Amino acid sequence: MQMQPWFAEEEKKAICEYMDEGGFLTEFKRTEKFEQMIAEYTGAKHSIVVNNGTISLTLAAMAVGIEAGDEVIVPNYTMIATPNSVKMFDAVPVFVDVEPETLCLDIEKVKNAITAKTKAIMLVSANGRYPKSGIKAFEDLCKEKNIILIEDSAQSLGSFYPDGRHIGTAGLVGSFSFSAPKIISTGQGGALITNDDEVANKIRRLKDFGRSGGGNDIHDSIGFNFKFTELQACIGIEQMKKLQQRVVRKKEIFELYTKLLKDVKEVKFFEQDLSCTTPWFYDTTVENREELQKFLKENNIGTRVMYGPINKQVAYNVEGEHEVSNMIGQKGLWLPSTTQLTDDEIKYICSKIIEFYKGL
Repeated sequence: MQMQPWFAEEEKKAICEYMDEGGFLTEFKRTEKFEQMIAEYTGAKHSIVVNNGTISLTLAAMAVGIEAGDEVIVPNYTMIATPNSVKMFDAVPVFVDVEPETLCLDIEKVKNAITAKTKAIMLVSANGRYPKSGIKAFEDLCKEKNIILIEDSAQSLGSFYPDGRHIGTAGLVGSFSFSAPKIISTGQGGALITNDDEVANKIRRLKDFGRSGGGNDIHDSIGFNFKFTELQACIGIEQMKKLQQRVVRKKEIFELYTKLLKDVKEVKFFEQDLSCTTPWFYDTTVENREELQKFLKENNIGTRVMYGPINKQVAYNVEGEHEVSNMIGQKGLWLPSTTQLTDDEIKYICSKIIEFYKGL
């Protein structure tokens, strides 16, 4: 299997204990505890959890003042949720190519894409990585151009910048996802972190019908229903307790993959600063991708094609050629990435990859 969530007895017990209390299931004390754990781990002042990681980006954009017609720069290599999150309220995603080393936004191409309508940059830390140009370059650019930096850190819980800040805390607001494949999961779910009191307050209102306070029906702003649940929080709390051990294991798996495949010239890994960042998937470019996938599937090994260039998706169909994004669409492959992989399983996977290329 290429990826699967990892739940165990602790999550089952936590849910059963909560159900025995006769709770209402909607977000309350356990959700607050889960939010606190995220805030403490990332070093953020505020953490607000919502029903999924796409809505978290939408709320982040709305809370910082992005409106219909505003342009938001997004990478052309990312999960389609990134541009969809602002398309939802008719803001305009502007696609920019990424660095070949990290798959994060190429800052020189970003500079060329800025117009009078640009309101924000949505920086995706691909697979927990930070841009080769450095996060400060993006912070300085946003300050110079008076535009907002939003961090789509969906794949980056457990990853840090070299200056010690957790990825997601450099922007005005950062977003995480807890969907099934992530390093921790609540099935679906997302979280926003920010050090800005006003932005945090806006997010809390936006996710809860615009209520002026919890449990009342006084609405002085427009809002929606994007709340979490206590059942998800029960799982999330137990998952957070396991996060650090998973961070360690994710890095061990990456090191073993790269060691075993270092002499296979047809397989290339992207730069990964393991002193700071934690790989989520094990992403590669490979030759003869479809044939390799077929061979591995025949040997009970699951893989997954990486995101293709978004501008060429039928949903968007935006003109432009983005060299790196196009290349990933042709050669990008995620190897088995589940945290439960044993060393013996990784050795088996790598032996089959080596066998395939030797047979060409």
